[in-house]
Amino acid sequence: MLPGSRPRCPEYLAQIVLPTLERQKRLGAVALKFEAAYLRPLNFHRPDAARAERVYARYAAPGAGAAAPDPADDYALQDAIFHFIALQAGRLRLAVHFHTGFGCGSYFDLAGANPLLLEDVFNDPSLRGTNFVLLHGGVGPYGKIVASLVAKPNVYADYSGQTWALPTAEVAQVVRYWLEWYPEKVMFGTDASPGAVGQDWEETAWQTSQSARAALALALTGMVRDQEIPRARALEIARMVLRGNALRLYHWPDR
Repeated sequence: MLPGSRPRCPEYLAQIVLPTLERQKRLGAVALKFEAAYLRPLNFHRPDAARAERVYARYAAPGAGAAAPDPADDYALQDAIFHFIALQAGRLRLAVHFHTGFGCGSYFDLAGANPLLLEDVFNDPSLRGTNFVLLHGGVGPYGKIVASLVAKPNVYADYSGQTWALPTAEVAQVVRYWLEWYPEKVMFGTDASPGAVGQDWEETAWQTSQSARAALALALTGMVRDQEIPRARALEIARMVLRGNALRLYHWPDR
């Protein structure tokens, strides 16, 4: 960029965002996580590149000060940056993760964490080469919605977060519903994190992993008992959920 010239969004993407993604890939990253539901609704749309460039040029220019852009302009720029990241993630074989469902904090926007808001992203032909993961499987009101979204070829779900938000028996019901649709798209997860006093990473990791395994066992046992699948298929699905699906998604060797 020439001295004194106005910054442009494409230059920011090419000179800052892309090298950052490539560096993360070289360092061993397998996915990119968006905590967008904590900051804005998940309703990303195909970007208006010209508008995004105008917004970026206006607010990134020297002397722009601390003025905040109009929310619609802000979203237009965010959509452009998100689309670029998602597109490059596919090229780099990095999955894209989204927080969905219940979130922390008294004023979390639960409606904005509805995974259905991502349909424009999942249906975008330019992003067919990018794999997306619905973290926490829309825990709370969106569990059954997730089952329909994983029908899309490049959408997966994990049930992390379900295990600290719901009783194990209820997690089993959610997991069973998913497994009866697309077992190859369902993945084990814990969402281990610090909690209240006396509940640090070690305790939450133990509790959530125990609940996650028990819920999977309950779901598969019910499917066998109801003669939906034989025991051999239940064991095969268990291995897929606990290990195999993640190996395939993240391009890990099966050792």
